[in-house]
Amino acid sequence: MAELIAYFSRAGENYFSGALRTVAEGNTQIAARMLQQITGAGLFQIDPLIPYSEDYNECIAQAQDDQRRGARPELKEYPASLDGYDTIYLGYPNYWGTMPMPVFTFLEHFDWQGKTIRPFCTHEGSGLGHSEADIRRLCPGAIVTKGLALHGTGVNGAEKALEQWAKNP
Repeated sequence: MAELIAYFSRAGENYFSGALRTVAEGNTQIAARMLQQITGAGLFQIDPLIPYSEDYNECIAQAQDDQRRGARPELKEYPASLDGYDTIYLGYPNYWGTMPMPVFTFLEHFDWQGKTIRPFCTHEGSGLGHSEADIRRLCPGAIVTKGLALHGTGVNGAEKALEQWAKNP
């Protein structure tokens, strides 16, 4: 069966080891593309209909408000079906200990019975947080494997870590 990499990532002004920097491609997207090269899996970007601001401080205020309200932001699109996939690599940045709310929207849209979810996240010091537990709660019937936490600042050098993780479910 086929594999899919579904990921949320945000370009624009981002936080890197204590400083703000504007980037054309988010850290999670960089990791997702590396993982695609390693696995040959399909690639799908989880993209909210109304994007978060490119301004870092405004973005974190929006995202934190979404989390506080338990919002489920509408997405631009979904894969037509996950029926042809047995493994879904799920990528996201760590937002306050878990996934951004558009990832919650994506997960709640599908039946995960019998699917394997392999989470990976980018972060600046907070690891996977409680995202693995949140995925298990949101996706009954799925097998959720041990996730991989990648330090965002070092994502360009994460190929070996991704290779090792992808080969050892």
